[in-house]
This record gives sequence, structure tokens and C-alpha cells, in this order.
Amino acid sequence: MSTDFKKRLLLISTIVVILMTTIGGYYLINLKQGPYPASKFISLTYKWGLGDTLVNSYNSATGEYQYLNHKDSLVKTKVKLHANNIIFLHSKANELDFWKLPELIANKNADLNNKDILHYEMVFNYQGKSKKISFYTNYTDDMAIATAAQALQKLVEQTIDEAEERYSNQ
Repeated sequence: MSTDFKKRLLLISTIVVILMTTIGGYYLINLKQGPYPASKFISLTYKWGLGDTLVNSYNSATGEYQYLNHKDSLVKTKVKLHANNIIFLHSKANELDFWKLPELIANKNADLNNKDILHYEMVFNYQGKSKKISFYTNYTDDMAIATAAQALQKLVEQTIDEAEERYSNQ
């Protein structure tokens, strides 16, 4: 083989590898984005409580946040999430396969009105579609689903708490 041919072959193979890596990376990133981009995100609704009584709630569209404090007094306040909070929650929801979680995460034949079971409800609203899940903390049927739902619930709660702390320090 001539030296020119070897150089051309090396150059062509380098270009092919770079193109394949770029195309593969592009598709891998797009597959992880989920069905909707963060720019289509409208609002988040988050509620929690015992049994079917979801007294504690947050609505990102209005900023209304109400919860029972440690003295069982209902606290009502306004808390707005920043754009970076929304993008963070959107990306974490996609990482945790939020769109693949079932709408009801509860044990089969469970009493959904049991006053001793903590219940969370999360609704992500996008332009054209919304996804709601109801998660009961005593769920044990599929630990992968329970882990994903619990991780998402904790992230939402943590993000709201950080935003509330930011507003209370102003």
C-alpha cells in the first residue's frame, strides 16, 4: 500500500468515527429528553396528605403553597419557582422515567382512603398533555417504581422548600 492511500484511509476512518459518535450522541440525548421539552412545561401541581385528604398543596402556576406545620396549623403562602427550578424538575422527571410510571402507585386491593397512609399526588402539565401520578408510601409491589416515585417526590418537595426559603429570606 502506498503512503498516500494509508493517509486517506486514516483520514476517512477518523471522519467516519467522529460522525458516528456525533450522531449517536445526538440520538442518545434526544431519547433521554422524554416526550416534551422543558420549553413546553406549563405548571406543576403537588399535593400530599393522609388517605384521601390532601390538605397540603403547591401549584407552580399560581405560586399558592399551603401546608400543615408542626402545630397542625394551616400555613398559606406564595412561592414561585425560577426557570432553573422548572428545568431541573423536568430533567429529573425524565431521568426517573416519569412518563413511564403508572398513574396509581398503590398495592393491589389497598384501601386508598386509609387515614394512616401518606399519599402524594404530582401533576406535570405541558402544552397539549399532562401526566398525573398518585403515590402511596406503603407501596411494595415493584420496588423500581416505588424508588422512582419516591425520588421524584423528594426532588419536588426539596425544590419547593428551597424556593420557600428563598422567599422567606427576602
